[in-house]
Amino acid sequence: MLDETPKRFDRIVAILIQLQSKKIVKAQELANRFEVSLRTIYRDIRTLEASGVPIYSEAGVGYALMDGYRLPPVMFTREEASSFIAAEKLMQKFTDTTLGNHYASAMYKLKAVLRSDDKDWVSSIESSVLMQSSEKLFNDKSPNTLATLFESIAEKTQVFLSYEAIQSDGITVRHIEPVGVFHDNNNWYMLGYCHLRKDYRQFRADRIHGIKKTEIPFSIEHDALETYLDKNKTVSTIKIRILVEKKIANYLKYERKYHGFVSEKAIDDKIEMTFMSCDTMEGFSRWYMMFGDYATILEPERLKTKILELLDKNRRRLL
Repeated sequence: MLDETPKRFDRIVAILIQLQSKKIVKAQELANRFEVSLRTIYRDIRTLEASGVPIYSEAGVGYALMDGYRLPPVMFTREEASSFIAAEKLMQKFTDTTLGNHYASAMYKLKAVLRSDDKDWVSSIESSVLMQSSEKLFNDKSPNTLATLFESIAEKTQVFLSYEAIQSDGITVRHIEPVGVFHDNNNWYMLGYCHLRKDYRQFRADRIHGIKKTEIPFSIEHDALETYLDKNKTVSTIKIRILVEKKIANYLKYERKYHGFVSEKAIDDKIEMTFMSCDTMEGFSRWYMMFGDYATILEPERLKTKILELLDKNRRRLL
């Protein structure tokens, strides 16, 4: 009798909505979302079919709705609608201009189906939510970077990038097959196969001066984005130990995770921090210089040498 409860009705409606949101939905995906067994999902699907919903299934693939079948517009609760406000604010600040405009258009349609009192509810929240970004995420010369990359990934077509690498003398044109985009360390990145380098590379969005779609199809069958990011985590690292005064150590807790932080322990009035860094000579040494007058390098010796070189270079520039 448990299957006849309102909870089951809500789940069946949610399953129907999910079937409308994707081309193919796997039974295991539904079971994971609703935390029920596969047997329960099979029963729910049969209930939808008995109610006249045209569902077709393929063994080992999943379920799908027949083309052309759609429910009337979905009505959102005020709590569901208010959850979109945070997403809208994030889209305004953390995506490029083109994608932000598309989302704004979608939000107008979403708000249009709300009841009048729910619209007032959402408006009162909307005026009290603010997202701030301290970083410039995209180059002004390329206001449609993310939108173009999304299209490229979906259509499996190559793009041309005008890209300025951090150590290059100027802008180079790259012929790229985008695999995916991700946000990390306050920046957007695209990972793709670079035909210039004949290998997979990461590209930071704010260094992209221009992006152009092509009709050239991908020449390689690429794995999922997570596969390449996991591979990047296996690059060789080097152990670093530094001794930092306690009054400064607290201010490093946010940034240290981006430099391979592993552990810390208190030694008298100082904190010993251990890192496994894959960017010792450049990123870590420059970060260390920000607070180096309150810290001591315990190991390795070559990190000390690198920082002395940077200090000497700075000294000569000041003369």
